[in-house]
Amino acid sequence: MLFRSSIRWIVRHPWQMLLCILGVALGVAVVVAIDLANASARRAFQLAGDTVAGQSTHQIIGGPSGLPETVYPELRRRFPALAAAPIVEGYVLAPSLGPGVYQLFGIDPFAEAPFRPYLAGGGAVDVAALLVEPGAALLARANAERAGVQLGDALPIQIGPRAATVQVVGVLEPADDLSRRALAGMIAVDIASAQELLDSVGRLSRIDLIVPESFDLAALAPLLPPGATVQPVAARAGALQQMTAAFELNLTALSLLALIVGMFLIYNTMTFSVVQRRTLWGTLRCVGVSRGQLAGLVLVEALLISILGVAGGLALGVVLGRGLVGLVTQTINDLYFVVTVRDLSIEPAVLLKGAVLGVAATLLAALAPALEAMYTPPRTVLRRSSIEERVRRATPRLAGAGVGLLAIGGVLLAIPAPAGAAGLYVAFGGLFAVVIGSALLTPLALVALMSLLRPALGRVLGLLGRMAARDVVASLSRTAVAVAALMVAVSVTIGVGIMIGSFRQTVINWLEQSLVADIYLSPPSNVANRIDTTLDPALPAALAALPGVESITTFRSVQIDLPTGPTTLVAVDGATEQGRRALRFQQGGDAATWAGWENGAVLISEPLAFRTGLGLGDTLTVRTDRGLRDLPIAGVYYDYASDRGVVRINAAAYRALWDDPAISSLAIYVRDGYDVDTVIEQVRATSAAYGMVLVNSSRALREGTLAVFDRTFAITSVLQLLATIVAFIGILSALMALQLERTRELGVLRANGLTPGQLWGAVLGQTGLMGLASGLLAAPLGLALALVLTYVINKRSFGWTLELAVDPALFGQALAVAIGAALLAGMWPALRMSRISPAVALRDE
Repeated sequence: MLFRSSIRWIVRHPWQMLLCILGVALGVAVVVAIDLANASARRAFQLAGDTVAGQSTHQIIGGPSGLPETVYPELRRRFPALAAAPIVEGYVLAPSLGPGVYQLFGIDPFAEAPFRPYLAGGGAVDVAALLVEPGAALLARANAERAGVQLGDALPIQIGPRAATVQVVGVLEPADDLSRRALAGMIAVDIASAQELLDSVGRLSRIDLIVPESFDLAALAPLLPPGATVQPVAARAGALQQMTAAFELNLTALSLLALIVGMFLIYNTMTFSVVQRRTLWGTLRCVGVSRGQLAGLVLVEALLISILGVAGGLALGVVLGRGLVGLVTQTINDLYFVVTVRDLSIEPAVLLKGAVLGVAATLLAALAPALEAMYTPPRTVLRRSSIEERVRRATPRLAGAGVGLLAIGGVLLAIPAPAGAAGLYVAFGGLFAVVIGSALLTPLALVALMSLLRPALGRVLGLLGRMAARDVVASLSRTAVAVAALMVAVSVTIGVGIMIGSFRQTVINWLEQSLVADIYLSPPSNVANRIDTTLDPALPAALAALPGVESITTFRSVQIDLPTGPTTLVAVDGATEQGRRALRFQQGGDAATWAGWENGAVLISEPLAFRTGLGLGDTLTVRTDRGLRDLPIAGVYYDYASDRGVVRINAAAYRALWDDPAISSLAIYVRDGYDVDTVIEQVRATSAAYGMVLVNSSRALREGTLAVFDRTFAITSVLQLLATIVAFIGILSALMALQLERTRELGVLRANGLTPGQLWGAVLGQTGLMGLASGLLAAPLGLALALVLTYVINKRSFGWTLELAVDPALFGQALAVAIGAALLAGMWPALRMSRISPAVALRDE
């Protein structure tokens, strides 16, 4: 009987249930979409790594310039039974295959059988052609079909400043769908072709090994040059994936905020469903239905809603994930390493996590309404005002709980925590405590705010103004929850907006100070997060002969392996006094710092100091072409180029430790009295003879850097929007429920002469006040979130010190969004109530 009564009630209130289901679905969808996008990027990286590494257990890795190719034949002679395969790899662009970066993978086909059988011959792979034909290449069949490339066709590619072509001599047939996705970003060529195309003749990127458990790795040491090391494949892949852990955790936490906002919506709807049936509950209790049966009924309804909401949320999450995966992948490519994601990976574990979170959040939000139905005495339930009386009595207790949560959040945020996931979990725990604590303070704040506004509204708008303020407080059980949901969503918008604005302004200030040269030259890079190609070494001398060029500083940017993961090392040659002033130091920066730097010491960026715990006076252990070296640290400087950290070294010291004379980029200082734009044209004309070179003014370089920055935070803006949409639906649900319950009251007012226009004013006045309250309460919470995100979470995630930049316009925009969302959500209830005749509204059934 109870189950049938529940189903009958749900069928008679489809829109109310639909809004609740939609709230669950949106909250689950945001979490699932972010997790799927993260998992897809992670899976693509893992697939590419597994496919490229094949059956390798270990890899011999060299320094920035790779390994001498002589290591491989010596290895085969000394250990003929040990499976080994030489590899030369780099990144290229292939416009005819589609956008994105492709991996040029140079192999020895005769050594590939134990590692990557699909590259060792057979099927459509012509090993002889791969060895004989210069520039012969193998493509995955899907790539060849998409580009319309046939066997024997030429495929144009772009390698930094140079254009080249490869000839397709075979297609790779993936054994399964996973291999198909992994091979989608690969162009395989012979070792010699790869060395010529990548300008690395005589060098190898690495040597793959299959090492039996009984083999002693120490036996390889005499064969290795000083800068080489043997690393387990799993350890290297794990270090790379660890680079993105903080980025993924930040996105996941922001997506959970949307689910928290959805919980307010669920709570509000379930509470109203209990309130609507309080007469029925009282009657049932009077005839013998137990408390447990009523609570169970509410929770079963919540479970049904959660199942429907989760089903819709999972489907919507997959759709959203397809759009978000591109943004996540672009950010990873910009900041960390290249990963090619063509498809969204549907991970069962992610879907299960979303389903569990959706069901748990719904049942948790429905627990309070279930207890309400369970413990309210039948005589009290039959009084319409009983729930509001209890809410008003409970307001001080809720406020006390809110203050307690705020205190707990403050303690968690104040605890010194280490870098990495542990510190971030503590920080996000404190952040969520602050958010929920603020939500619990909402009823008390709403009562106080309406008490302040009621006299002013009465003087300006008369009776309707006083009614609007009174009605907000009179229906506190619904209005407080709706205001809290919108307040949280708007505060997230404020907090994240201030954090992004602070970050952006910090980067702008850093660029203004750092880019002190007039002109910057670099080759086109295939990888957004670093320069992976080089300039012609004769170019600096040719440019120095131009009359407008005063001085030139050259840079060599390479990747080195540190215990914290791959890190950028920048060697600087010809640094001027002006260039030295471009660095702002956290530690050091005096004459002793620069004297030490000239003598071989290094400067490290703030993120690297944060991750390693090193600072001024410590030493940084680096594997060089001369073996392990302990380099003294002469200073720690602020830098926002990479959250993995940067090491700066004098070019003379770099070349003494590494056999690498290449140049990655250079900066030109223009003589006084010469027009910079004129010199730029002269530089472009001169550099044209040395291949494709990008020539930018400092302003253009700043604009390009900020474009990458804005692209990086595009995913965060999408999450802000989704959280606001969830809140909008929440307040729409609350207002619909509120106006439905006020039907009889509004009917009495209509019968006493209230016109439809005045009814519109009463309803929209109430909703407008709720929006105003949400916006005003969101301001201090948003500022608190901004402080936490800027000074705690960003620091623990990336190691950056940011300068807080508060834009007052952001608060005005947030207030306008809150009021606009509330008014928009109130239009449908106002329209509906204005069309109900007073006679129908006065019926009490």
